[in-house]
Formats: sequence, structure tokens, C-alpha cells
Amino acid sequence: MQINNSTVLVLGGFGLVGHAICRKLIEHSPQKLIVTSLKQSEAEQAVEKLRNEFPSLPQSTFEAWWGDVFTRTEWKDTTKNLLLSNDITRTEVVEDIFNELSTERLQHSALYQLLLEKKPNVVIDCINTATAIAYQDIYSSAAKLQHEIANGTITSESVERMLSSDYIPQLIRHIQILYRGLLDAATTMYIKIGTSGTGGMGLNIPFTHSEEKPSRVLLAKASVAGAQSLLLFLMARTPEGPIIKEIKPSATIAWKEIGYKPIKRKGKEIELVDMPNPMKLNSTFDFKQFDGIIETGETYKSVFIDTGENGVFSRAEFETISSLGLMEIITPEEIAQYTVSEILGGNTGYEIIQSLDASVLGPSYRGGILRNKALTTLRNLEAKTNTSSIAFEMLGPPRLSKLLYEAFLLKTVFGNFENIIYTPNEDISSKLELLVRSNSIIRKEMLSIGLVILLSDGISYLRGKEIIIPLQKNAQKIPINSENVSKWCYDGWIDLRKENFEFWKNIFKKIKFQTEQNLQSETGSLYQYDSAFWDNFETIDEGKVVAWIFENEDKGYRIKR
Repeated sequence: MQINNSTVLVLGGFGLVGHAICRKLIEHSPQKLIVTSLKQSEAEQAVEKLRNEFPSLPQSTFEAWWGDVFTRTEWKDTTKNLLLSNDITRTEVVEDIFNELSTERLQHSALYQLLLEKKPNVVIDCINTATAIAYQDIYSSAAKLQHEIANGTITSESVERMLSSDYIPQLIRHIQILYRGLLDAATTMYIKIGTSGTGGMGLNIPFTHSEEKPSRVLLAKASVAGAQSLLLFLMARTPEGPIIKEIKPSATIAWKEIGYKPIKRKGKEIELVDMPNPMKLNSTFDFKQFDGIIETGETYKSVFIDTGENGVFSRAEFETISSLGLMEIITPEEIAQYTVSEILGGNTGYEIIQSLDASVLGPSYRGGILRNKALTTLRNLEAKTNTSSIAFEMLGPPRLSKLLYEAFLLKTVFGNFENIIYTPNEDISSKLELLVRSNSIIRKEMLSIGLVILLSDGISYLRGKEIIIPLQKNAQKIPINSENVSKWCYDGWIDLRKENFEFWKNIFKKIKFQTEQNLQSETGSLYQYDSAFWDNFETIDEGKVVAWIFENEDKGYRIKR
């Protein structure tokens, strides 16, 4: 795609890679470059630096945005620890992660609002999502909770804190919001700068913030990074969405700055202390024994190299980590070059979604051939046992079982497309209800797998012991109203009301129209479905019809093999 005159959103643009990408993008003249960071000072500093580097461009070319994209707009400038310290907001944080993604919850999202407001053509995501999620450290939360359980002092706060640090639900919610935001903003491309978690090394990585090698938190980071890549892989296979790409550096990214100044750790300058006189080892090691420690009032100053998100290293640390055979180095400018090249349509060989596409095992020719054999065997066994094998509600969603059984009922009573299309809806409704009431075999099968049957009057219904729609939550009573009934009928109830058969008539009409529009004289590979595929519309194959609905009406078709 073209970067020229487009709006580009760089998430994490203050960071080492983000800034390098911003500088590279300017070579291609975007109309607007929106640079984000967690802190206001960082976002504004990044924009100011770009304006100084490119003084010939209008200042309006660059725009700063700041805040936490993983939370609500109203909380974007509030630390998560502060949110978790309040009983009300802590509960709301947990609900935002685990509850259904409602329209209201979506619209509260800072990320969703950012995408909708800026409507970027391209989004380049340089945020280290895996670190942001995994370094909340569920293991520490679990240890605290276990301690409280053992002592009988368990609190709702400890439970909610542990829930709020659960990695995968947070990642899933982030991806759901990201996907909806990209769609609603009509974004053309999303490209992620990911991470391997271990800088390209294996489980033998010697660099870890723990006595464990590798630490569980570091492995959690790698796990989240891998899960995110696979979710992006699925997004890339979703029809009518943006182009999805990911570049995953697997080395030390360096560097941003070399200098000499006070050294900070966790945002604070390291205080220089001293102990000239040794202490004796006793029976216990007391972490709070400060006797003999002298506070010098000085801070630790030294020569450093700033590698951005990887950290600030001493010369010797940098020499170690970058040595041949350890993490080694890749520069941010290389990452920026590959990123922009991929946006412009280049094939760098370093984009992993395409690599996954090329290496995953998809449908095979042998599988396609043997599918026909399996279907023939299944149909022969149906005939032999006088059985109709329609749905067990193990594949899901419930809508699949509902559609298969409704198509089966229509086939049983009317036989073919034409009879359904030209029969009044009232007659279809009454005849299908008569079948359901009189044929206990069909009725028992539908009810026993959890389907509810709504009869033609729209008030009476049949059900079994278990139902799958609506979901049973602690056996609570759910209000029955027109809105809920309509939703339940769409999601999984057998709907014998006359209005439902207008839907089915339209389906059969669309299938016929689509087929008849195909040039009947065309014998090449242009068309997948011809009248012969549909048995000249003289019968109804439930699987074929419902597959057509999922592909054409529900837009559930596969775009990659």
C-alpha cells in the first residue's frame, strides 16, 4: 500500500524501534504520523524530536497521544496498581477482562476510541505486549493467595488481583478490541513488531531476572508472544479485515544512546552504600538488618549504553549479551527498514504471518478425495440403519445444529427447493410443527442434544433437560421478551414461526439465483457450484446448504489454504 498522504498510527512510538520506524516513515511522506506512548512526557518528547529532525515538515504532521491502550479511556493515565487498590475499580478491571465484550465495554476501551478517532490507514504496533501482560507476574499473585488460603485469611482482593493478572484472558480481550477497532476504523494494514521473549535464545538463556533459568515469568512472556502471533495469524485469515503482518526480532535490539550519568533501576537512581566492616553469619539471614551499612548520599554514576526496552547496560554487560553465540545484536534501523518495506508490499522474508501461512499444513488433495468416500459410507449406513444423522451439538456453535435440523425438517416435508419457495410461510410453519409433534424420533433427538423448539404460535416451546441457548448460569431465571427470544432463535432455537421461513425462502432463492447466473456453458474451473452440485435443486442436502449459509450469509469462508 502507499504511505504517501496516509495517516499512520505508531503505537509505542517513543521506544527505540518505534522512533526508528517513525523516522523511516517520513521518507515516504505520510500526511499524519500519530505517535503514542504510555506517558504524556514520552509521547510529546518523541513528537518534539521528530519535529526538530524534520523542520521542513508542517508541525501538524506529527501528533502525540498518550495513555494505556490496554484499559478504559477514563483510566488510560492511571496505573493498574492504583486501579487494583480500589475495591470498585478492581472489580471493574476483572469484569473488563473476563465478561462478554459488550458494545458498552468496547466503546469504553482506550484502544478502540483511539482507532475510531484517528482512523489510521496503517497501524504499526511497537508496544511490547508480551512484557506488558506477562510481567504482571501471576506467580506472585498465586503465592500470596496460597498463603492466605493456608492461613484462612483469603480476601476478595487477592482473588481479583490474581484474576486480573491472568495472561491469556487479557491477551484475548486485547485482540478482540483490536480487531473490532481496526474494522470499524477501516484500517488497511496492521503490522506488529513482536518478540520471541528470549532474544532468539532457547531455554538455556543465561539472562533472566530470577534464580530460575529461564524464569517462569520470562517463559510466560514468550508464551504470550507466541499466543499473540497465532491470534494475529487467525486475524490474517479473517475475510474483509485489514492486512495483518508481524515482524519478530530475535536478538538484542541496540542501541539508543551511549553516555555517562546516574544509573537508574526501576525508575530510581541507585544509591551508593558501603559496608567497610564485615558481619558474621548467624542462624538466619535477616534482610532488614541494616547495621553496619553506610549511606554515602551519592548515586551510582557510570558509562552506559541504552538499548531501549531491553534496558540500560554497562559496557561489560553489553559486551557479554552481544557476544557472538549469545543474544548478539540487531539494530532498530534494520527493523524499521523491513517494516516499511512490508507496508509498501515488499517481501523481506522476515514477516512471520506469511511464513506461518507457507509452513502450516492446510487442506490436502488426499483429504478432499477421501472426504467423498467418507460421505458415501455415512449415507449408505444411514440408509441401512434407517437413520438421519443431522447434529449432535459437539461441533458447535448451536446455530449450526439449529440450521442443520431446520434444513432437515424442510427436506423431510417439502423435498426440494421449489416446493419451499412457492409454499406460503403459514403452511410451512404448520406442516413442520405437525412433523415435530407427530414424529417422536426427530423430536427426541433435537431436544436431547439441547435444542429448544419454538412452536408456530411464538409462545409455546419444547425443551429437554439440558439446553444450550441461553447459557445456564447458576440456574438463574432469564427474562423472556421479544429481544431475547429473537436472539435465542438466531443462536440456536429451532424456530417454527412463519417469519423464520422467509429467511429460508431467501436462502434457497439466493442459491438458485447464484447458480443460474453462472454460465451454464462454462466448463472450466471458474465456478465451484453448478446445478449438478445442488442435484438440480430436486433435493436438499443439509450440510451443503448450511455450509453455503456460513460462507455467504455469515461471511465465515476460508481465504487461505
